[in-house]
Amino acid sequence: MAEPTTAVAAAAEPDWRRMDESFPDRVVELFHAHFARLFRYLDRLSGDPDLAADLAQETFTRLLARGSPPEVPEAWLITVATNLLRNARAKDARHARLMTPARSVEVLGDPQALPSQAAEFSDARGRVRAVIERLPERDRQLLLLRAEGYAYREIAAALDLHEASVGTLLARAKQAFRELYEESVDASCG
Repeated sequence: MAEPTTAVAAAAEPDWRRMDESFPDRVVELFHAHFARLFRYLDRLSGDPDLAADLAQETFTRLLARGSPPEVPEAWLITVATNLLRNARAKDARHARLMTPARSVEVLGDPQALPSQAAEFSDARGRVRAVIERLPERDRQLLLLRAEGYAYREIAAALDLHEASVGTLLARAKQAFRELYEESVDASCG
């Protein structure tokens, strides 16, 4: 089969290492192409849309500060975003150990959420979130990246897996999710 022409290949998948435009312009293109998916992945992984938005923006800020395009931009973005989320969680865990609820109200002045406010979320959404949290981190990442439409190749690069094993690992993660979800439904009905 003949190789596609340069114009057709460029239209099919952008080459972020092109020399015909400035790096900041390429970062803007990458932002428009991938921000929404990266945000949704982080939102689902963290359960916090504000944190997800901040981390997705920080990921692109770091790309710009890097000064040059990575070999595989999608994998680089996922890796950096995931590391930023891990760092934020570690910071939150340290903060939680240091700040008791009484102390946080005293220092920050924000009262704890009312039970009626916490109950606003639907039962199914809460159950899904709980099940996702119970999954091992790799299973969680596999499911959420795939749900955002990342290809096996991109998932493999981001999670440092062999591309051929992604399908099997995804199937196992889906099965683990189903089993945990069914357990949670049975527990709430019984």
